[in-house]
Order: sequence, then C-alpha cells, then structure tokens
Amino acid sequence: MAGGNQAIAINGNTNNGGTADIAITTHGSDWYFAVTAVMFVATLAFMGLSFTKPRSHRLFHYITASITLVASIAYFSMGSNLGWTPIQVEFPRSNSKVSGVNREIFYVRYIDWFITTPLLLMDLLLTSGLPWPTILYTILIDLVMVVTGLIGALVHTSYKWGYYVFGMVSFFFVAWNVTWTARKHSIALGPEVSRTFLICGVWTIFLWFLYPIAWGLAEGGNVIAPDSEAVFYGILDIMAKPVFGTLLLWGHRNIDPAVLGIHIRDYDDAPGAPVTEKHTDNGVTNGTSSGTNGTAPPAAPAENV
Repeated sequence: MAGGNQAIAINGNTNNGGTADIAITTHGSDWYFAVTAVMFVATLAFMGLSFTKPRSHRLFHYITASITLVASIAYFSMGSNLGWTPIQVEFPRSNSKVSGVNREIFYVRYIDWFITTPLLLMDLLLTSGLPWPTILYTILIDLVMVVTGLIGALVHTSYKWGYYVFGMVSFFFVAWNVTWTARKHSIALGPEVSRTFLICGVWTIFLWFLYPIAWGLAEGGNVIAPDSEAVFYGILDIMAKPVFGTLLLWGHRNIDPAVLGIHIRDYDDAPGAPVTEKHTDNGVTNGTSSGTNGTAPPAAPAENV
C-alpha cells in the first residue's frame, strides 16, 4: 500500500467536466493539511479557555473558536483537493508552473470567508461597543465583498475585474467603519477596551489589505502557482484567525461584557434579577443606556411631614 499523502492521486484534477492544468501538487496539499492542524488546535485552545470564564462571559471565546473551526474544515477540504472547480485563465503564462488552460479555483475558500469574516467583524465590532444597526450593515457589506470575490474568481474574461472593483469598494467601506467609526466608540469605553480594539483592529485591516493582492496574483492574474497561492493565503489566514483570536481573547481577559453593552443571563440567574453591569465613567454601552449616564440619579424631593 502506498504511503504518504495520496489526496491528489485519489481525488484527481478533473472536476465538473473539466481538468485543471494548473493545480496544487502534493506539496500544496501537505501545506493545506498543516494549516488545518493549526486551525483545529487553535479551536481546541479557544474552547478550553472559555471554561476559565463564567458562561455569561464566553461570547468572544465561542465566536473566535467558531472562526478557526470553520477554517479547519475548509483547509481540510483544500488539502484533500476537494471543493474546487476548473476555470479557464484570462492570462495564459509560459512559466511551467502556471502554464495551461484551466486553473484550479477553490470555491470552498470563499465559503469559509462567507462564514468567518462576519464572525471576525462581530468579534471586533462588539469589542468596540458599536451599535447593532452599524454592525449588521458592516457585515452585509463584508458579505458583498466576499461574494464579488468569488464571482470574479469564477469568471474567465476581463469582466472579473469589474467584480474585483466592487469587492474593493466594499472592503474600503468595511475598513473605514473599523478604523474610524468603531475606533471612536471604543475610545469612549475606556483605555482597556480602546487598546484591545486598536491592536486587533489594526492587525485585521492590515492583513485584509493583503488579500486582494493575493487574489490578483492567483485567481485574477494567474501569476503565481497554486502551491504558492496556498502558502500566501495560508499564512494570511493563520495571522488573521488563530493569531487574531489570541490577541483578542488576551485583551478581553479583564473586560466585563457589560461594559460593552452585552448583557447575557445564565440559566441559574433568578428571573427578574438585575444583570450586574460595570460601566466606564461615561456610562456608554452598546446601544443601551443605564439611564444615569455615569451620574447619580437625582434625589427624591422631601415629603412634608
């Protein structure tokens, strides 16, 4: 029985009635499986850390672990040489590593991003205390960015770059909301929240700026080989998911969710019991107010006796 990684030999390079001339090799498959392991170990670590917190304080652990869990499934699929379709390249190349007619396009990567990038934004924007309507609209625009990237990757003519432009416009909107609007909200919640958001927000947007470059060199321009594409995207995803999650959860270690306006009642809380809240001096919450705005309520007028 043959040993080693047999994913390419077993699953082959023919799919959906076409054969990919430009596809990953066993080296690329090995790398994808290595990233799978990193993502899965990170998932176990984040879930394990959640047990150090009360159940009502585990929201960010659950979101972050979900990100790496979904990514581990996507990377297992790509390592298995599954979840792709052959697409004719717009720019044929003479380099032997990217020469051919059809390139292997992993649509499973975009399924991953369709699920995980909204979760990443949830992690960030909930940390900033941004109001829910702004969070939801930002996530909607993020989904437009991912979908246009997928459509562009599946188009073999120059019209793919029209979808690239739509995706970039959407990305700039998301980047603006993170770096400006959400940052202002985080500052209002105090130095602990502001510092955590600034570190994770700058880290995320910097990395996200590199993804369109990878897309242009891989799915878009057919400049780099699929194995190089695997390394490029894999490093970005490790930095944007497990490393991001580590930074975020470390920053949240001393942040009470109530400060962010997040109030989660556990099953053993008495019905009608008030939720314990910790506010910063200005009393800002995530679209809610304690009714005092950080000041004591006015004293009741004295009654005539």
